[in-house]
Formats: sequence, C-alpha cells, structure tokens
Amino acid sequence: MNDAASPALTLRRVRKPQDYAAVAEVLNASNPEWPVTPELLQTWEEARDPALFVAQLVAEREGRVVGVGHIGHDDFAFEEWRYFGDLHVHPDARGHGVGTALYDALLTQVRERGAREVRTMLGDAERDAPGRAFLERRGFAVAWERYESRLDTADVDLAQFAALLDAVSADGVQLRSLSELQDDPQRNRWLHELDWQLFQDVPMGMTLTRRPLESWVRQELEDPTLAPDLSFVALRPELDDPLTGPYIGYSTLGRNPAGFYYIGMTGVRRGDRGRGIAKALKVAAMRALADAGGGEIRTFNDPPNVAMIRMNEALGFRRTSTRYRYERTLEDA
Repeated sequence: MNDAASPALTLRRVRKPQDYAAVAEVLNASNPEWPVTPELLQTWEEARDPALFVAQLVAEREGRVVGVGHIGHDDFAFEEWRYFGDLHVHPDARGHGVGTALYDALLTQVRERGAREVRTMLGDAERDAPGRAFLERRGFAVAWERYESRLDTADVDLAQFAALLDAVSADGVQLRSLSELQDDPQRNRWLHELDWQLFQDVPMGMTLTRRPLESWVRQELEDPTLAPDLSFVALRPELDDPLTGPYIGYSTLGRNPAGFYYIGMTGVRRGDRGRGIAKALKVAAMRALADAGGGEIRTFNDPPNVAMIRMNEALGFRRTSTRYRYERTLEDA
C-alpha cells in the first residue's frame, strides 16, 4: 500500500463537521476548476437522502488529510446494486498508494452489500489522464460523455435576442425569476413535478429515478449556490395543469464559490417546445447576470442532445472540454 519511504497511511470515516475544511482543501487542490467550501460540503451532506447508503473515508498521513473518497447509492439513478463514487488525492501526495488504499476500502464495502456496478465521473482527458489510467487498470470503461461549454456575458450582444423575447411574450408566455415566485405556495410542488417531466427527456444514457419532494427542494431550491434572481420559470398564466399549474419550463443558474456561474437545468414541457421558450429562458438569465455585473457561465450537454447543443452555440457558448462517465461491472458479484 505504501512505499518504504512513506509514513504510515491511516484510513478512517469522515468526521462531520470537523473534517470539512481538510476535505475541501484536498478537493480544491485535486480539482481547482470547480472549487468548494467547507460550508457547502456540510450543506450538501445535510441535504442528502438519509435512506440511501453512503460510505465516506479520508486518508491521513502524519495527521494530515491527503485523500478523500466516497461511494454510495445514486439518487438520480437508483438501483440497490448500483453505486456511484469518487476519490481525490492531494497532488503532492500522489504516487504513494493513497488512491489505491481508498479505492480498495470503498469497493470492499459495496461488494459486501452485493454491488454489481460502480460508476464515477472524470474531467477532461489531458488534466485527468492519471485518473483515467487508474480506473482503466481496474476494469472501468467509458460509458458516456458530457460536453462542457462556456461563455462570458461580456462577449455576447444580448440586444440581438430582443425579437426572440418579444415573440415569446406575444405567444402568451411570461418569464419570472424564482425570486419573483417565492411567495407562490405551489411553486416548489409544481417545479418538482415539472423537473421530473423534463429530466425524463434528457438523453443522459441512464434510467433516472425521482427524488422525493423534500429531498429535491433541499438539494435544488435551497442549495446556497442557486442564484434565484438569475433562474427563470416560463408560465402560461391561463394554464391550470393539475400537476404543474401554469409552469411550462424553467432554467436555473448556480454560482460557484470561484465566482463563475453554471446552468443546472433548462427545459420546456413537450407541448410548448419549438417556440423558442428554452432559449428565451437562457437569454433572460444572461441579461439578468449582465445587469448584475456579468460573468462566465458554464454548461454541460450530452452528445445526443443536439438541439440543446446547437441552441447553446447560437447563444455564444463554446465547447471547452469533455467529461467521462466510467462504469465497472463487478464480475464476481
């Protein structure tokens, strides 16, 4: 597990909240493109569905946390026998068996639970080449790709979309921010239902499962990274759908601690597609962000989602990298 020159390595469970600062330090050193804070780690942990299994470990050497890893059920695509995990090793501690020790310990735990499949995600090929090699040596293979694209509102002439917004308004559709709708007593319930309808049409290469309303609200609407002033809902005021009320589409922006923004979900219900509403939702968010001082927006798209990719290109997004979902079937499960 360790070479002869390395001090002893200790694995233990994450202590909450005492370890969050050390865990954030490892995560940020390992993946500086998407930094986190100890406060976010605690919030996300508290929002996790307690009914789902998770194992979380840290690796310590001489009292310092040098690696972190977790594995557990995926609430986006739940199957009792399927697990999702990741592990991170501080760059200055790599090459000394830390990743191997964490991987072996975590895999042992889910094997004992009858795991048949394990999934994980990695970033772009060049930066994460060592991680990809680590997985491939252990029998993982790429099962899916996701494209990352970015734009800066300063580089986009938002006035060019005025006609689009006018056409959507003339179609009877109103665009309202989540902040403007915060006093609507049905907002969360309608959005939860709309989100589920929309996600079922997103080509993600896996069968999705529905999160309970309470978990969804805590993980999505109460997430401190969500920017409610920059996240918009499309409404048809005269519509009274029993499940979604007047809500026909929505798009969210979140703000990373580093200062950039990212798109969470954008979609429009089937009967209202092809009318420019999804594009208008993104334009509304871009305009609101520009009015607030502007900034960079990042988004992810799946290769089969050609319509959304083309829409983003028309808005000014440019592809920057590819993320990979790796999967391993546990042959002896």
